[in-house]
Amino acid sequence: QAVHAAILRHRFLIVRAKEVRCGAEQSRRFYREHAGRFFYQRLVEFMASGPMWAYILAHENAVPLWRSLMGPTKVFRARHSDPDSIRGAYGLTDTRNTTHGSDSPASASREIAFFFPEFDEQRWYEQEEPRLRRGQLFHSAQERL
Repeated sequence: QAVHAAILRHRFLIVRAKEVRCGAEQSRRFYREHAGRFFYQRLVEFMASGPMWAYILAHENAVPLWRSLMGPTKVFRARHSDPDSIRGAYGLTDTRNTTHGSDSPASASREIAFFFPEFDEQRWYEQEEPRLRRGQLFHSAQERL
């Protein structure tokens, strides 16, 4: 709830949101680029440990803004340099740091497809996003959308 409130407070548009639960295999697939690194297994285990919320967020410069709001990956650093960031406030360890954020628009597209296979990104840009700019979309707290 606190992360959701921070998203809204920082004026991100919640394009889609849903609660998901990933098993070990799905978690390994999501973090496959880190396979072989010392923290890989911890990432996989944490992601598979319980339910989580997946979001598609929109904002001008959404990727760098979200990464700034999340704060540093290293929780110890986040607590000292960015205590008001999401990771500074809620992170437990470097691999249990509360949030994930895409590092580029290309990664965002790939990760959106992973969690929201039914989402048509091109359709959103062509149909929904222009309606947003004209003020014709609204936020539904019940649907978290």
